[in-house]
Amino acid sequence: MIRATRDQLRQKKQLAIDRIHSVHLRNIANSDGNVFLISTAYPGVWMEHAFDALVYARLGLDENGAQVAKNQLMLFIKNRKQDGRMPYKVLDMTIAGPAWKNASPIGYSQLQECVSFGQLCCEVYGLTGDKAFLSQAYSAMAGWDEWLCANRMTLGRGLIETFCVYDTGHDNSMRFSDIPNSCADDQGKKYADVPALPLLSPDVNAVFYGNRRALADMAGLLGRLEEQKAWQRKAEDVRIAMGEQLYDKNDAFFYDVDHTGAVRKFKSIAISNVFTERALTDGQFEEIYARHMMNPEEFYTPYRFPSMALDDARRLGHAPKNCWGYYTQALTMLRCQRWMDHYGKGAEYDEMLENWAHAYAAQQGDAQFCQELDPVTGEMVDCSRWYSSAMLTYLYALKRLNID
Repeated sequence: MIRATRDQLRQKKQLAIDRIHSVHLRNIANSDGNVFLISTAYPGVWMEHAFDALVYARLGLDENGAQVAKNQLMLFIKNRKQDGRMPYKVLDMTIAGPAWKNASPIGYSQLQECVSFGQLCCEVYGLTGDKAFLSQAYSAMAGWDEWLCANRMTLGRGLIETFCVYDTGHDNSMRFSDIPNSCADDQGKKYADVPALPLLSPDVNAVFYGNRRALADMAGLLGRLEEQKAWQRKAEDVRIAMGEQLYDKNDAFFYDVDHTGAVRKFKSIAISNVFTERALTDGQFEEIYARHMMNPEEFYTPYRFPSMALDDARRLGHAPKNCWGYYTQALTMLRCQRWMDHYGKGAEYDEMLENWAHAYAAQQGDAQFCQELDPVTGEMVDCSRWYSSAMLTYLYALKRLNID
């Protein structure tokens, strides 16, 4: 295992803090104040990174952290369309490089939510107590649910559908080798004419479930008790449909299923989204975790958790970087905050964070706080330098483990 000196750990901590405060906190696209940007490689905020600002707020590095988290969510709420469509990204065109010169400043062409936005809204309300924000969030999320039901339920199976790779954020994953990266239009309403599409995916639907649970919670907080009951029923409908259509009882695993009902048996880290959103029945988690996440031939690697189980021969053709078909991702590590303690796996998470912190601190050269690392060796991959989720994972690890 990689081990850094205490001086290296401290130096990297200060590097991360200085970088965040000098580069990543910015007012963009008429936001209400500073938001938390991802990196120069991703010059803006993607919906899958909305959680970043909440982690930043909870680290206590800034007395205005809760406001930053609220601003981050309002950036998406304010830029939703009249039909309820939420954007998946908002760019800061003032720092966007040549690769982004033709990009739309606000993107709607894919879902890429990855963590329930509604749950994050509830958590920001918990930090701020802002009832006006909660009301806006409730309206936005109800509209988002309506849009998804109208445009992403073409099969009528009670689950929303994946139309492209980027819906999931899992670039270069073999689970999607036969479908296009992008949707067939710029609003995410159409899918390409390929045999597998549309798909039903566990990660996408876990987030859908999480949003309905959040809508129930928000309705309750706003005193809309009948609406709360309705959202609770709708959330349960999704959880049941996931269990019936996406869960393989023999394998104890959730898989993608195509529109014909064919199961696509890729053991992907998409399973962690199901954990994060708690879309499980009693006992399912422990069986999945014991059989797969603690299996050294699958996900139990020195630097957990790889994006694809190691015993899947198809993962050997992984991409050299930004690869959700092999590497362990900083996003995965950061999101473990949302489920490992909840399910009683805090000690395992401590171990994982310690290993990650040392791997980051020992990293030399210009490539700092990159997006991913090798799950076996801990070697950093030069991909997306100064990545927000990597820096936040590092700072969270040091705080949680009392490493100063």
